[in-house]
Amino acid sequence: MGAGLVVAMTAGASGVHATPLVPGTGSDLITLTTPIGEHRQQLTVIDPRMRVMGVYHIDGSSGEIALKSVRNISWDLQMSEFNAANPLPREIRSLLEQH
Repeated sequence: MGAGLVVAMTAGASGVHATPLVPGTGSDLITLTTPIGEHRQQLTVIDPRMRVMGVYHIDGSSGEIALKSVRNISWDLQMSEFNAANPLPREIRSLLEQH
């Protein structure tokens, strides 16, 4: 995972980048960098194979990297709705099934 962090930190511009965890293995990480202050950025790392997401804050002045959160998103992605606005997904599905 360290290699993914190095590549994501050197990317510079905000955006999504697929970075091989181990080159040639097909286990790619998805990284998203977002500026969160004058000399700070947030790095989100997603392992789609393991369905895990980690969030880091990086201080560009000192080089300090702080892990802020790690979460297995497998169960999250199995919910059919959460914090959704009307029409809810089940309501849309119900309307579509009527036709």
